[in-house]
Amino acid sequence: MRSTRRRERARVVDAADLGVVSRASLRAHGISAADVRAEVRADRWMTHGLQTVALHTRPLGQEELQWRAVWETGADVAALDGVTALLAAGMKGYCDDRIHLSVVHSHTVKRLPGVRVHKITHRHDRELEPHGIPRVRPAVAAIRAAHWADSDRQAALLLVLPTQQGLVRASDLLETARTIRGRRRRAFVGGVVKDIALGAQSLGELDFARLCRARGLPAPDRQIVCRGPKGRIYLDVRWRCGVVVEIDGIQHTWGLAPVLDALRQNGVTLSRDTVLRIPNIGLRLHENDFMDQVAQALQQRGALR
Repeated sequence: MRSTRRRERARVVDAADLGVVSRASLRAHGISAADVRAEVRADRWMTHGLQTVALHTRPLGQEELQWRAVWETGADVAALDGVTALLAAGMKGYCDDRIHLSVVHSHTVKRLPGVRVHKITHRHDRELEPHGIPRVRPAVAAIRAAHWADSDRQAALLLVLPTQQGLVRASDLLETARTIRGRRRRAFVGGVVKDIALGAQSLGELDFARLCRARGLPAPDRQIVCRGPKGRIYLDVRWRCGVVVEIDGIQHTWGLAPVLDALRQNGVTLSRDTVLRIPNIGLRLHENDFMDQVAQALQQRGALR
């Protein structure tokens, strides 16, 4: 009878936390350590560390592993952060088997397999989501994920994906980047965030002339207006020899923008200009490769000696 009551109480606790429960929650519902040992001996429950009890004996699922990581690291100090917080918020198209947590640097934590703990200087106001598993808000998670990424390419992707998927607004990303500076790739993260928030105005055509000068390429005309099959077409960059460069901000990947861009590019190509498309984030990641292509196009058109 006592065993039945014990499991009924545990199920009440379990309702919010999947199939895992913290020992603190069990104690709060009158389930003692001796009760837990009895259920484990009966092969009905399993323990997963010092603080985590599974009310089943199957392997833990991903969300259960996240709860375990928080409890074992310290429920009052740890929170899902970086890419793990983005995935918990619903980000698609990205996988990371590790669980990323943040804790304030003054806390001592133990190492857990499959868990990466990142030390931060302090928690910012309203940094944490108010409900559910402890996790930081998407804008904070995206900025930290970019700083903690293994490469610039990965960092850019972790800023672009949550924005494209509507998990975070570009304006919030820009504001958060001013507050959370990080230790790695500050200039790169700040630049990519501006690309996302401000479009082509942040890097794009405003800096393209500088890149041309650095490569010894002739100065292009900018913001050219020409006539297309359906009216006027605005081009970011064009040389008189017929080379066109279109600088694409992230907004060019949203909604019907790719369709309209394709119509415009086809119209320019049919006028026998050479059209090169360069995402402004691409200039940050592969500047030399893209500028090599520009130089090659200019040479083919006779603009370079």
